Amino acid sequence: MDRLSDYRSKRDAGRTPEPVPDADADGAAPDGAAPRSGIFVVQEHHARRLHWDFRLERDGVLVSWALPKGVPDDPAVNHLAVHTEDHPMEYATFHGEIPRGEYGAGRVTIWDHGTYEALKWDAREVKVALHGQRVSGGYVLFATGGKNWMIHRERLPLPVALTPMLAAPGKPALPDATEWGVEMKWDGVRALAFMEAGKLRLMSRTGKDITATYPELAGMANATGHKQVLLDGEIAAFTDGRPDFEALQPRMHVSSPEQALRLAQVTPVTYLAFDVLQLDGRPLTALAYADRRDILSTLIPNGAWWLCPPSFPGEDLDAVLAASVANGLEGVVAKRLDSRYEPGARSSAWLKIKNELRQEVVVAGYKPGKGNRTGQIGSLLIGVYGPDGLRYCGHVGTGFSDATLRMLGDNLNPLRRPDSPFDGPVPPEYARPAVWVEPLLVIEVTFDRWTKAGRMRAPVYHGLRDDKDPHDVVRET
Repeated sequence: MDRLSDYRSKRDAGRTPEPVPDADADGAAPDGAAPRSGIFVVQEHHARRLHWDFRLERDGVLVSWALPKGVPDDPAVNHLAVHTEDHPMEYATFHGEIPRGEYGAGRVTIWDHGTYEALKWDAREVKVALHGQRVSGGYVLFATGGKNWMIHRERLPLPVALTPMLAAPGKPALPDATEWGVEMKWDGVRALAFMEAGKLRLMSRTGKDITATYPELAGMANATGHKQVLLDGEIAAFTDGRPDFEALQPRMHVSSPEQALRLAQVTPVTYLAFDVLQLDGRPLTALAYADRRDILSTLIPNGAWWLCPPSFPGEDLDAVLAASVANGLEGVVAKRLDSRYEPGARSSAWLKIKNELRQEVVVAGYKPGKGNRTGQIGSLLIGVYGPDGLRYCGHVGTGFSDATLRMLGDNLNPLRRPDSPFDGPVPPEYARPAVWVEPLLVIEVTFDRWTKAGRMRAPVYHGLRDDKDPHDVVRET
């Protein structure tokens, strides 16, 4: 059986740039064949009527449907899919202009492409899982009569886990300012909010379940008014209307539900939502940031313990920066309006601009205290990771309360080791009396500047970051 005979009968290889292979394709597999995988392509086709051609690799050809309204992104909506002739595999990379007077005349561009798994394939129903840049997840095509089919997007469950997208240090170039949006940078901890059927699950940047730590946020799952939502945001504590990372510290390290409830009465937190990644079974990570923000603005009404702060136009960057300084904020984050959400990536599509030099560092040891700190920590020996391992970058001895020193001591004592974990030298005045520890604790500090020797000038302790992986701590520029 020649799977491409219908395709060839409609095209003249001498008149169209489309691929018209001579060799016959393999025969068709019988209905009910075992599930397979392959490539898919969606081509935007500006023919007599605009439509999108949806093609799946199967038995050496591209099985094809024409979608007048494109690929549906809402699980509640079905789109018409007209079954057309099989196309050769070479068509998966075709883009160009089909000449006037030829079959399908008009411009063809590749709208999306990727791979898929066939979960079911028979004469009446095709069920696939797509992995593309613009479309991903489960889709079903089902026959309704003759060549007419329908295509339906399946409702995806919430992911079990997801690694948040991260911002790189930097500042957008002023000529491109209109291509960016700007958000305030909140001095808190990153948290993904998984919400379904009125229940909330909070996950830290490192994948730790922190739901029980912040009981006052549980009502957010009902406040959205949707059965299923995945948000990205920041948990912050406020003092006199300003985010206060030090005030958040007692909340961050609590695992007892009873203690968390008590602390929530004393120092309540606020969830500041700045992105939406999935909504009612529809993944949104492939959408542009501007589109995701539009969806987010309709999702979550501002409540006592959750907010959706605004995004500002990129051309107002300097004014937003000035406002962040005036309000005692950490800085701002600029995001490209056309950027998709890249889980786990530190992308230049998101740029963080800090109002002061602030850096996460790894604690690798401490110098015992003297005088009124006898028996406690005197200063922490800190480092950052580089290409050649953990490098010493200074010591921090200020910014501690007595309670903080006791807490740090309790955390560091079980981590003692006999030798230095630094992959390089430490000044003798700190190395000789040092108590070395496994480099597992991450703290946040502010400081004046970096010295030519790669050391921090006058670092000040601001808090313990148990939401950061030590190996992710590198020097920020």
